[in-house]
Amino acid sequence: MNERTLLITGGTGGLGPTVVARLSRDHRCVVLFNSQDGFEALRQIVPGVEGVQADLSNEESVRAAIAEACKRWHAPYGLVHLAGGFAAGKVSGTSTDTWQRMIGLNLTASFLVVRETLARMKRGTPGRIVAISSDATLGKPAASAAYVISKTGLNLLIELTAAELAGSGITANALLPGALDTEATRKSMPDVPRVPLGGVAEAIAFLLSDSASSINGALIPLKA
Repeated sequence: MNERTLLITGGTGGLGPTVVARLSRDHRCVVLFNSQDGFEALRQIVPGVEGVQADLSNEESVRAAIAEACKRWHAPYGLVHLAGGFAAGKVSGTSTDTWQRMIGLNLTASFLVVRETLARMKRGTPGRIVAISSDATLGKPAASAAYVISKTGLNLLIELTAAELAGSGITANALLPGALDTEATRKSMPDVPRVPLGGVAEAIAFLLSDSASSINGALIPLKA
C-alpha cells in the first residue's frame, strides 16, 4: 500500500464506503467520523481503514482530530471531503434553522477541514484536496435554496483555495455529481437518473493521482 495518508470526511455516509474501499487500494485512509457505530460498520467493509472521531461542526474538534491523525500517520497527502447534507425548500419557505444547518454542514465544516488540513500539508511536495459539491450549483433549482447556496459557497472555497495554492504542488478541485445512486436516493427519487458511486470513486482517485497534477481549481460535473 502507498504510504501517502488521506484524510476522508463522510466516509460512513452513503457514498463513503465505496470511495474509501477504492482509495484504500492506493493510500492509507484515515476517516474523520462522528459515529463510532458507523465507523465500525465501515471497517467491516474496508478492514484496513483507520479513523479518528471528530465533530465537523466544532472548530476545536476538527483541529484536534486532524492533529491526532497527523501524529499517528504523518502529514496528510490529501483531503477527500465527502461530508455534507441536503434540505429542500424555496427561499420563502426556508426556516432559519434549515438555513443554518445547510451552511454549517456544507460550507462551515468544509472551511474547517480544508483550513486545518492545509495547515498540516507540506508545501513544495505533491498534495491534493478533493471535495464533493453538487451539479445543483449549475442548474440552481428553486426548490433547494439553502442547499444550493451552501454548496455554491463550497465551490468558491475550492476555487479560492486553488488560487492560493498555485505553484505549491498542492491542488484543490471539486466534483459536482447529480443525484447519487445511494439507497436513500433510490427510495426518495426512484425515477431520477443517478450517478454510479463507483464512477465518483474513480474520478476522485484520478484527481488524487500524479497524472492530475496540472488540474487545479476545477469544478467538474458528473452526470448519470
